[in-house]
Amino acid sequence: MEENKQVYRLQGLSCTNCAAKFEENIRNIKTVEDVQLNFGAAKLTVHGVASVDQLEAAGAFDGIKVQPEWSNEPERWKKGETITTFISLLFTIVGYVFYFKMGESHPITIGAFLTAILVGGLSLFKVGLNNLMKFEFDMKTLMTIAIIGAAIIGEWAEGAVVVFLFALSEALESYSMNKARQSIKSLMNIAPKKATIRHGSQTMEIDVEDVQIGDILIIKPGQKIAMDGEVVKGQSSVNQAAITGESIPVHKASGDEVYAGTINEEGSLEVRVTKRVADTTIAKIIHLVEEAQAERAPSQQFVDKFAKYYTPAILFLSFLVVVIPPLFFGGEWSNWIYSGLAVLVVGCPCALVVSTPVAIVTAIGNAARNGVLIKGGIHLEEAGHIDVVAFDKTGTLTKGKPEVTDIIPLADKDEADLIRIAAAIEEYSQHPLASAIKRKAIRLQAVDYKAENFLSYTGKGAKATVQGTEYFIGNPALFSEMLPIHAELLERTSQLQAEGKTVVLLGTAQEVIGIIGVADQIRSVSRSIIQKLHQLGMKRTIMLTGDNRLTGEAIGSSLGLTEVKTELLPEDKLTVISRLKDRYGRVAMVGDGINDAPALASANVGIAMGGAGTDVALETADIALMADDLEKLPYMISLSRKTLTIIKQNIIFALALKVLALLLVIPGWLTLWIAIFADMGATLIVVLNSMRLMKKDL
Repeated sequence: MEENKQVYRLQGLSCTNCAAKFEENIRNIKTVEDVQLNFGAAKLTVHGVASVDQLEAAGAFDGIKVQPEWSNEPERWKKGETITTFISLLFTIVGYVFYFKMGESHPITIGAFLTAILVGGLSLFKVGLNNLMKFEFDMKTLMTIAIIGAAIIGEWAEGAVVVFLFALSEALESYSMNKARQSIKSLMNIAPKKATIRHGSQTMEIDVEDVQIGDILIIKPGQKIAMDGEVVKGQSSVNQAAITGESIPVHKASGDEVYAGTINEEGSLEVRVTKRVADTTIAKIIHLVEEAQAERAPSQQFVDKFAKYYTPAILFLSFLVVVIPPLFFGGEWSNWIYSGLAVLVVGCPCALVVSTPVAIVTAIGNAARNGVLIKGGIHLEEAGHIDVVAFDKTGTLTKGKPEVTDIIPLADKDEADLIRIAAAIEEYSQHPLASAIKRKAIRLQAVDYKAENFLSYTGKGAKATVQGTEYFIGNPALFSEMLPIHAELLERTSQLQAEGKTVVLLGTAQEVIGIIGVADQIRSVSRSIIQKLHQLGMKRTIMLTGDNRLTGEAIGSSLGLTEVKTELLPEDKLTVISRLKDRYGRVAMVGDGINDAPALASANVGIAMGGAGTDVALETADIALMADDLEKLPYMISLSRKTLTIIKQNIIFALALKVLALLLVIPGWLTLWIAIFADMGATLIVVLNSMRLMKKDL
């Protein structure tokens, strides 16, 4: 099936009902095996064989255009439906001129209004009459019945106004959906289509599709980086805002990772390509955002179910308005037929159906532009209901890179001697604490000792011979097995642990000669992020860590967390998340997406850090913060909450305007043009309200 898979972009797709009908029409093509239509991203995936002409024929009822890739739509004033709308308006104005001069029944007046109806409503009538013959009652069917009915009872003027206003509302809806889809288009335009590569002593410009893994990219100052890769030569500041949302450029040097679509600001770089164009981070972001926009959020599922029953109910109500007053209360048939037609118009579910998807599409697109990848409407809505945020410690609240904070000599050695001996032994170890000690020795220029006879004690430390003396390095448990730990040493050790530091002792079999304090450095933004979460009304902020109780509580206290869970294994974190859900409600788990995968999956919302650098984070989490920091977390929660608020407002606006207009039936005040204004007004309010989610700052 993959061999016969074609992906297309669609123009003119602005209505969810039309999208469903278009998808069904394609499915009925005999040579098509399967089809997926992504309304939010205006993307069509066809499995099987179907020509563009066949696909466009399937969408001819709504003027849908099918293209191999996204291209710019023609200027709005040049589009066919816009031209016919304005011609319809012109004839409507002419009709009203003759209406006031010669009367409503004059042939010229009727002719002008009829021309306006036919020009502006021809495409509408084609679909509406076709649906009517099939007993399919969608928005266009209701409008067709109403306009034909208005003409039959002699309401030519109102029929013309209704046609014009309906065409105008369709244009506004199309415009709004295109604006909402701009996020995908802008993402697609981020990465260059060409790349400059070096082959031997020659450089050449080729299409990014032809670049191979291992090729060397040449990137000059001011150029965009064309592919994901690793810097092999040069150093520069790279603006990664398009991928991670970071406003400050990041320094890149040999060995650092760079991403397609980011901008090289200063120096020249040579980059070895590590991913093909289809596998770059920006390509994955585009794919995941499109999939997210296609997924139906819970509120959208509710609206879609509601609309299924709503349209038949409106038809039945319209029938009752037409027959009950004349049959039982002596009403004029023409008046109540007119009112029934107005009920049909006001009952169009357009605003209700578009109330959720336009908000979801806009919000997910906004988040992607700001370095937050939300993988579906359901996760966007869940994030808006979060009561508790649980954090992994290492690499999330902290930098994940321990540093030496204290060097305390206890014998006749000075700090430089202690770090020289410790670094010599740790040269043979790959433990994170060993790396911290080695980095400290390099900074102090104390790396001139060599160790021999190295032996590791798993989970405790190591020993080796340095300068002819056998030294041990490790945790207090290692030394307590060899010699008594005196009170002063215990006090110093406990004090460091209370400050959130890990204690490493250095000594011989006879005495401890020094204490080294090592701590994972807390991110500078962590405390302010926790404060912002509390300001947003979080019930609890909790840190989950494998550290000992003293270290964990020291860090938790300095950050202002409400609770700390210490000495946890990965499976313990899973248990804690389950208990938090039972006790407090919806829980979000924030981690690095690798060793936290079970907890991320168990939480109501799994949020991974540093999605730009790790495929695991993009795959396991519901939401990925593309930059390796927490600064986007409060923004994401605020965006989710605002989206929920706007969806609720949209549904209320859509229904309230309908109910208000329908109540005008009782005193007989509901006219066709008021009905279409109510429908168009509701759609316009919903669309403009959703567009507020496009703003960067919420």
